[in-house]
Amino acid sequence: MIGILDYGMGNLGSVQNACAALTIPAKLLNHPEEMGEVEGILMPGQGAFRDCMIHLRDQGWVEPLRAWLKADRPFFGVCMGLQVLFESSEESPGTEGLGLLPGCVRKFPGAADLKVPQMGWNRCHWTENQSFFPVELSDKHFYFVHSYYVPLPTDALSPSSWVAGVTTYGLNYVSAVSFGNCHAVQFHPEKSQKDGLELLRHFAEPLNP
Repeated sequence: MIGILDYGMGNLGSVQNACAALTIPAKLLNHPEEMGEVEGILMPGQGAFRDCMIHLRDQGWVEPLRAWLKADRPFFGVCMGLQVLFESSEESPGTEGLGLLPGCVRKFPGAADLKVPQMGWNRCHWTENQSFFPVELSDKHFYFVHSYYVPLPTDALSPSSWVAGVTTYGLNYVSAVSFGNCHAVQFHPEKSQKDGLELLRHFAEPLNP
């Protein structure tokens, strides 16, 4: 059973519909106590970094989520569900993220030929060191909507790096991460038609034998 994190933010309807289309057993998690009923967590997200963390804190999700991730239990984050894995964001100075990954989420630089937010279809290229994301989905088009991005770390080419996918939008940035059983993407697989649904299936099916 997959648990879809319901913390007051996120594209829950589309994610639920995607799971239903894939006939993947899934339930909304409304309270941290319900985490024990599922094998994996799917965390959708949209909106501002600060608002997301406020909702998580006010509803008691922060420490249970950190414990889940530190225990290396299956997790899949979408959009803001990727960004809050990091320490902070330029969008919300002074607001701490979950801090599972190092670094600060940055805002896309403005340019005459670069619209911010990035909104629409773009490619995601899996890195050579990653082993979770299916190789046949590398360089496919997925649907993005975001104004802030995760910069490539200086050790992005290291075999031990958590960088799993890279996208180009004026610059190269991290569009997918993977470490242990934690995986997250900046794009919206639930809005990315066949390839996006296949990515969700890849995460969820092993948890629903």
